[in-house]
Amino acid sequence: MLRNILGVIVGYVVMAAFVFVSFSVVYMILGTEGSFSAGSYEVSGGWIVASVVLSLIAALIGGMVCTIISRNMKATMVLAGIVLILGMVMAVPTLSDTAAEASVRTGDVPMMEAMQKAKQPSWLAFLNPVIGAVGILLGGRKKRPSSTATSQPSARQV
Repeated sequence: MLRNILGVIVGYVVMAAFVFVSFSVVYMILGTEGSFSAGSYEVSGGWIVASVVLSLIAALIGGMVCTIISRNMKATMVLAGIVLILGMVMAVPTLSDTAAEASVRTGDVPMMEAMQKAKQPSWLAFLNPVIGAVGILLGGRKKRPSSTATSQPSARQV
C-alpha cells in the first residue's frame, strides 16, 4: 500500500517538475512574442503545439515512474484518475475567464507574469487532462513489471 501511495506522489511530482522546467525552457526559446499572440496574453499556436507535446511526454514519464515505484498498474490508474479529475476541475474556470482577454500585453513579459496572465483556449484546458491521463496509462504500460522476467532466464542468459 505504501509503495502505491509513494508511486502516485512521486509520479505526480516528477510530472509537475518536468512540466515546469520544460515549459520554462520553451518560454525562453520562443520568447514573449513567440509564446503569445500579438498584443495579448492569448497563447500562440507554437505554444499550443509545445504544450500538447510536452504534456504527453510528462505524462508518459510520470506513468513510468509511478509503475516502477508501485510495481503495479493500480497505482498508475489512480494517478491517471487524479490528473484527469484535478485537470477538469481546474479547466472549468477557463469557460468564464474574461480577465486575461481584457489585458493588453506590451513588450517583453517576465516568465512569472506570463504564467499568471497567459490565456489558453478552453478546449486546450479540457484536452490537457485527457492527454495526461492517457499518457500516464501508456507510460505505465511501457514499464509494467513482468512476473516471469525474474523467475525464468531468457534465451540470451542460458
